[in-house]
Amino acid sequence: MKLKDYWYTFSIIFLVIIGYHFPDTFSQVMGVKLNTFIKPVLQVIMLGMGATMTLEDFAEVFKSPLKVLVGLVCHFTIMPFSGLALSMIFNFPPEIAAGIILIGSSPSGLASNVMALMSKANVALSVTITTLSTLLAPVMTPFLMKSLGGGLIQVEFWDMFWDMSQMVILPIIIGLVLFKILPKLMLRFNKILPVFSMLGIAYIILVVTASGAASLRTVGLLLVLVVVIHNTFGYALGYYFSRLLKFSESDSRAISLEVGMQNAGLASALANEMGRIATVGLAAAIFGPVMNITGSIIANYWSKKPPIEKP
Repeated sequence: MKLKDYWYTFSIIFLVIIGYHFPDTFSQVMGVKLNTFIKPVLQVIMLGMGATMTLEDFAEVFKSPLKVLVGLVCHFTIMPFSGLALSMIFNFPPEIAAGIILIGSSPSGLASNVMALMSKANVALSVTITTLSTLLAPVMTPFLMKSLGGGLIQVEFWDMFWDMSQMVILPIIIGLVLFKILPKLMLRFNKILPVFSMLGIAYIILVVTASGAASLRTVGLLLVLVVVIHNTFGYALGYYFSRLLKFSESDSRAISLEVGMQNAGLASALANEMGRIATVGLAAAIFGPVMNITGSIIANYWSKKPPIEKP
């Protein structure tokens, strides 16, 4: 395990510390609230995702429909319901508890595809589940939040559906169209997209941490513990349920990472649109750096153990 392989993770942790200790500095600049830019930053990231989508991203649906279905069902059941259970067990304030359910109800994180590659997992399966969970999220996330978190905070299904459509579906469609119309320009854009995505997620985490610093001082360490447990549940249950169904080792690793790694940036943006970034957005802000640390550790461990499949 080399420290240089985790420079981005350590950078995120540093930004969380800075945002926590200097909240006023990173909440607004010259009277402009920095959370104003969370939505457009995420839209650019999603636009880039649309510009890189190909039919190959959906190939596993036709090759292994059961594995894709299991991955999606595990993702949209294990994480939301374990989030609900943890929020109840630890008796968090309603808006903090709703944030735990929100991050659990979000689609897979794009980082899971990178971790799948490092883990010698089935990358094609990982990409397909990420893509489909993202496309299903505008319906699934509001539905799960309304069903599981509606008793904690007011959740308007259609408002959240529209917010997610603006942040996910529309940018992806625009990205697909632009790639068809201006392929050369979009290929250049896609070269810088990974860097922009990393900076964008870092920006979102910094602003959410700064905005919620006061709430973090009240529930900080306990919330970190719960997020670690939540994240670990996702990996473990996704993996062992896949093995129970006799999926291969590489498929099980992919599903494990898809279940455990969430789109923390999208969850933060949703909390911001709800006007509750300082409370509902906290779990997502912590989940982002935590899953990068745990995902890197798991990927590093699995990379040294190539999957040996039984004939």
